[in-house]
Amino acid sequence: MKRKKLILSLFMAITSAICQPLTAGIQKETKMLKPRLVVLTDIAPVEVEPDDMESMVRLLSHSDLFEIEALITTSGWNSSGKKYPNEWTNNLQKAIDAYEKDVTNLMKRSEQKEFLPLEEEAQKQYIGYWPSPAYLRSRIKMGSLEFGHKILGENNNSDGSDFLITLIDEKDNRPLFIGLWGGGNTLAQAIWKIEQERGKAEVEKILKKIYIYAITDQDVAWNDRGKYTLSSHYWLRKEFGDKINFIWDESAWLSQNSIGASRWNEYARHIQGHGYLGKIYPKNKYGVEGDTPSFLYILPNGLNNPTLPDQIGWGGYFVWDKTPDNETYCYTNSSNEIKAISQKYEKYFYDAAFNNFAARMEWAKNGKGNRNPVVIVQGEKGLNAVTIKSKVEKTIKLDATGTYDPDGDLLTYKWWYMPEAGNYDGTLEINDADKSIAKLTLPQEAKGKTLHIICEVTDNGKYNLKSYRRIIIHVK
Repeated sequence: MKRKKLILSLFMAITSAICQPLTAGIQKETKMLKPRLVVLTDIAPVEVEPDDMESMVRLLSHSDLFEIEALITTSGWNSSGKKYPNEWTNNLQKAIDAYEKDVTNLMKRSEQKEFLPLEEEAQKQYIGYWPSPAYLRSRIKMGSLEFGHKILGENNNSDGSDFLITLIDEKDNRPLFIGLWGGGNTLAQAIWKIEQERGKAEVEKILKKIYIYAITDQDVAWNDRGKYTLSSHYWLRKEFGDKINFIWDESAWLSQNSIGASRWNEYARHIQGHGYLGKIYPKNKYGVEGDTPSFLYILPNGLNNPTLPDQIGWGGYFVWDKTPDNETYCYTNSSNEIKAISQKYEKYFYDAAFNNFAARMEWAKNGKGNRNPVVIVQGEKGLNAVTIKSKVEKTIKLDATGTYDPDGDLLTYKWWYMPEAGNYDGTLEINDADKSIAKLTLPQEAKGKTLHIICEVTDNGKYNLKSYRRIIIHVK
């Protein structure tokens, strides 16, 4: 009888182990789907411009956080006014080859044992899942080889623009985030084709699920930069106005470039040579990783909702405003006033974002390292903002006592007020702002206003990794 019980117990244990999800131990509280990401890149040989390769290495080291739907090569400043050379696409293959050698180490970060079948990977991926190299290779496409809205038309279709239409048409309620590391001509061509075949009204419905983040405007030749009305970005904004979710960044990429260049020794020490991805991480020629803010903006760390550009996160701060073309409008930080605010936060968050990168490169190299804290506020798990409704002069208890570190590291807390994200410009005093439980008394002047409070948690492990939660208070 005892023997039968022992055999039954062993059978149940084995069955349980087999049935464990591939990402066991990661985001157990949330089981959240990754944000969908498309990258349009003018990646070039590193002797021409190493910037895109640098950003690609960082992206792949964080690919457990993004569902990378497509990596599309396209025209941009790197091609210097000429057609994008087909052979430059090999640089994406080189990056994925390095990832393939590191991914077994990276998978240890989330206790992942194996990859899903390719057809399942192509469906929906959860945060914590590292995609297979075969999946990533299947997502490489060639896009537009040329610039500007004048070439939009039947002769400008490409594998990249057709694949974008396929992704747009997928029955998936998640937003489709599109980062423009080069020019956006391939995207504009996809939208142009849909408009021709289905009409403008149908396009406007589709545009509700697309969120574009453009690193400056690179859909013109290098010598034509500043001639914004030549660009297909201009065409998209002019054609669809406030129906298109378009971010034009003129701050975060400049901060990333300049701070990175001034602190290159940190990349040389903590990134280069760490794992095979680190071995292909090139020395900068000008700035460092100027395209990285386009995906830092959507990185799921509890700080911001990337469908709301004025919330402020690792990828900058944006408001609806007239663009540098002096004609169209979109979400941008190009004005001196908004750029100053964005730069303040870009500098503040730089170290946290870099440390995240360095810690992951250590996993790539050694198969072990530090992991981020898991922040629980007001008893709410996950990454979404916590909403509180309260009357003036009432004291609110801000409670993060459920927060923990997966490695058992000691945690420090910082509760702080982000005035630009709300509509109250007065001062707030948060008591016990360095404790797991803080208190905030709402002033009379805040009646009818919305306040944004950030809970920032830092561990004492190597690189002092951070996580966040946003608390949005509606004052009655």
